[in-house]
Amino acid sequence: MISNEDRQFPAVLAAAMAVRLDCIGEDGVDFEPYESFLTAEETTDWLRAWTGNSDLTGDDFRVFGQDGTGGYAAFWLIRPGRDLAEQPVVFMGSEGETGVVARDLGAFLWLLADGFGPWEAAALYEPESDWAPQVNEDLAAIAEQHAPDRRASAPVIIAEATQEFPDFDDIIMGLCR
Repeated sequence: MISNEDRQFPAVLAAAMAVRLDCIGEDGVDFEPYESFLTAEETTDWLRAWTGNSDLTGDDFRVFGQDGTGGYAAFWLIRPGRDLAEQPVVFMGSEGETGVVARDLGAFLWLLADGFGPWEAAALYEPESDWAPQVNEDLAAIAEQHAPDRRASAPVIIAEATQEFPDFDDIIMGLCR
């Protein structure tokens, strides 16, 4: 069980987010990581605002970053009894975009290493015309050390996540009022 009070990043996520913080504005990836998860109250406020549903809590999400428009990247706590690192990473954009971008933390590390952020992964079908992913060697080293068995290209990671959770958008839209 994942405690609702535990809002500190796992060490590997903290290491990857520190590298991402150093890359902001330099690599064309629209992802601004936080230094810790949003609080339970902040997460609930966001989910209620996003869905228009005041009955919800944010207990099923751990938000750890955003894109430039305010779309959030989060772990979706859908796998009961599993650790945070085993939960899928999702993106919920400011304009209603949704997507499961990685099946777990290990896959997410490789997604980042391949030059993608959560928004780029969710918007893979319509990327910016002048954007091209750039491999990040520092993130690749973290991924290699902590998730060598999850290595894959960003398109494969995204496809696997989408295939495992094809109804994510329907689930989230079903929460909306």
